[in-house]
Amino acid sequence: MSAPHLPVLLTEVVEALAITPGDVVVDGTFGAGGYARAFLAAGAKVTAFDRDPTAARFAADLSPERFALVCARFSEMDEVLGEGGADGVALDLGVSSMQLDEADRGFSFLRDGPLDMRMGDHGETAADLVNTAEPEDLARILFVYGEEKKSRRIAGAIARRRVQQPFTRTAELADFIEGVLGGRRGAKSHPATRSFQALRIAVNDELAELEAGLVAAERVLRPGGRLAVVTFHSLEDRIVKAFLAERAGRTPAGSRHLPPVEDARAPSFTLSFNGARTSGQLELDANPRARSAKLRAAVRTQAPVWRDAA
Repeated sequence: MSAPHLPVLLTEVVEALAITPGDVVVDGTFGAGGYARAFLAAGAKVTAFDRDPTAARFAADLSPERFALVCARFSEMDEVLGEGGADGVALDLGVSSMQLDEADRGFSFLRDGPLDMRMGDHGETAADLVNTAEPEDLARILFVYGEEKKSRRIAGAIARRRVQQPFTRTAELADFIEGVLGGRRGAKSHPATRSFQALRIAVNDELAELEAGLVAAERVLRPGGRLAVVTFHSLEDRIVKAFLAERAGRTPAGSRHLPPVEDARAPSFTLSFNGARTSGQLELDANPRARSAKLRAAVRTQAPVWRDAA
């Protein structure tokens, strides 16, 4: 089946993983299989993860000799492959283009559909959250996950309206938020953009999943194995940046006025390059989704996996 999703920074991700034939590579976010196909073309054996059961339709033509798709969260990769079971891990975060394009999934306010937003097929929906969360909790979600400055105003208005009529549709909620904020007034993006991002992140517990997934990738990578992570907004990127800085021993030193603190934990990663790489103009022209994408990458060292203190 042809893929309706263009993998972002594909060339850069493949280069960062430095695949050699026979490598075991984890595609932590299979989606429509763009990365997995590139890894297979480079000679890798690929184990892909996706919590969305509908992703299997994009894997029907892939040979089981070198490919396996696991319907699970990528934070479970170490449970499937075991410690030291992979030579490379790639994570392409966020929601996929086909999920946005399918109105029934409820991710986008551009296409009216049920207010769902679940990447999987179970758990709390966005409608459940919008219609039952305490106004203070809803405001916190919108502010923290959507960086929405007017989160309290939106949450309060939602709480008053849902008493008479619960929210069930994406267009309904988007129009309501637009009205609360006073319309677009020439804004480049829809007024509901930040709120929809926040609800999606909360429904899918995306940031906690990312943190757990990075630790799982650390466990599953062999010494010399490579990690490549593509993020699409600042919340994700800050988590990846902080994790790799810590694991590479690049956290800020303590105060020069205090005794030095010795950390017995050796770095478990070395950075593949400083900072983050972004898409070139050719990719941006072909795929607007790449505009906010950032790639960070690192190489697993000989150091043991970091363990939290008991």
